[in-house]
Amino acid sequence: MIEKMTKYSFILLKGEEEKFLEQLQGLGVVDIKRSSVPVDEHSTNLVERIGQVKNEIGALERGIDAHLTEQLALRDSLAEAAEVIAPWGEYDRDKAEALGRAGVPMHFYCVRKKDFKPDWAADYPVQVICDEGKKVHFVIPGDVEGFPVREMDSPMYAIHELKAAIAAKDKEIERYRKHLEDRKSEIPDLEARGAALKNELNIYLASLAGESAVEDRLTVYEGFAPSDSDARLSEVLDSSEALWLKDAAATADNPPIKLKNNRFVNMFEVLTDMYGRPSYDGFDPTPFLSIFFLLFFALCMGDAGYGMVLIIVGLLMKKVKSFKDMAPLVVTLGIGTLVVGFFMHTFFSIDISQWKVFEPIKGIFLPAEIAGYDGAMVLSLVIGILHLCLAMIVKTYIATRNNGFLESLGTWGWTLLIVGGVIVAGIALAGVIDATVTKWIVIVLGVLSALGIFVFNNIHRNPLLNIGSGLWETYNTATGLLGDVLSYLRLYALGLAGAMLGFAFNDLGKMVLGDGHSISSWVFFIIIVVIGHTLNIAMCALGAFVHPLRLNFLEFFKNSGYEGSGRTFNPLK
Repeated sequence: MIEKMTKYSFILLKGEEEKFLEQLQGLGVVDIKRSSVPVDEHSTNLVERIGQVKNEIGALERGIDAHLTEQLALRDSLAEAAEVIAPWGEYDRDKAEALGRAGVPMHFYCVRKKDFKPDWAADYPVQVICDEGKKVHFVIPGDVEGFPVREMDSPMYAIHELKAAIAAKDKEIERYRKHLEDRKSEIPDLEARGAALKNELNIYLASLAGESAVEDRLTVYEGFAPSDSDARLSEVLDSSEALWLKDAAATADNPPIKLKNNRFVNMFEVLTDMYGRPSYDGFDPTPFLSIFFLLFFALCMGDAGYGMVLIIVGLLMKKVKSFKDMAPLVVTLGIGTLVVGFFMHTFFSIDISQWKVFEPIKGIFLPAEIAGYDGAMVLSLVIGILHLCLAMIVKTYIATRNNGFLESLGTWGWTLLIVGGVIVAGIALAGVIDATVTKWIVIVLGVLSALGIFVFNNIHRNPLLNIGSGLWETYNTATGLLGDVLSYLRLYALGLAGAMLGFAFNDLGKMVLGDGHSISSWVFFIIIVVIGHTLNIAMCALGAFVHPLRLNFLEFFKNSGYEGSGRTFNPLK
């Protein structure tokens, strides 16, 4: 849900801004309007210093920094040079230069083995140094005029010199690694320094947001705080030097958005923020997103075994600092996949409904066919229709709350037609009411819907214009709604693709296993199955994240009228 906000205006004498803002910062509940990016040289410098501290902490945690990266690159270049020089053996550059001064220069060559001609030795004093692998290294002392191969540069070092340099560099790198390891004790101090710089930047950007008044004698700030903090905030403000005013925030004030949800729903707020926070007069989609994203993700994965793997991965993520915050969400998605996968009777692409142990509860499994169609496909479409109906109900509620009933008759017309029609169709198919009653209910719904859609969609406009507008909206809704419903088939398609690929890996493993009499066949069976299902889980998880997100962001948000135009609550703290 969206927390109610109170709008505050603070009036201070010039020179008291910093002390007052530090006081608000200590409370940690007031969002002062301020820039989210550096605006001048001082704030840019603070951002750069924060970045330097962050990089230093990251370097110490990873055990590698710019200097170590440079030394490792130098070590690699020495190793590459040694690899190039190795075929020449213990080359003495001083002796080679002395021979050159005596009139017998040394010429170095390297050609592919198939291009080397032994008959060159008849005309030139060819000395083969290395004839291994795919290349031949050789030298020719003295005159080489007319030799058909391009000469290469002479080696700069002997191989023993480079090996000694590599060994020395390895020792230097090891010493520096130990130095970085010893410096890890500095991380808490660096984190404290980074926090102090962030506080300084926060205060500075907030101070720039103040507006001067009364010939630059006063500074005025505007801020927002959650309404449930009013009592505590008022007590502190009364003891400050500031003159302050407060009023309930209105949509026109563009207050920041703070969401308040239970622990389960709170895990999915990160997905809402990917699209954008709601406007102040809108609604928080996270409760709906939490339920349907979890359900859609589980349907796309569709395998109880894969759910168990996700749970294990999530539990392991809790031990990694950078992934710790996402671990609960991964575990929750794993539990959902485990439950839905069991309902769809699939365990690592094996149909567990055939196992005798589940014979007593076989009735709870999803049937292979529903009304002559694939059960998973029908389930996907039914869930999609319910999702869209819920979106329309939410849209109608929000429109009525914000604009009043009379201003929302058009929205009510579409909701009665579609949602009411779905409910009546469901009741009729269940045989709860007879055909005559159903017919009259459909007629009443049709008339009421038509009045809202074609006549009263805008009570302030000419009815003839309303009819034209209603016809155009009917065309758009009819074509768009069909496409929206069919979009939910992706839940069935992704689940089916993952199951078929997993089944293929199982089948391939069984082919390799054969009769299972040899240990090697079991080894290859395990390798194929483990690697195959690991790749399948990775691909399924990617699709199960993207496509459910799309169904919520496009289909649900569009039909519910959601707009992520709000700004995140960011208090001074």
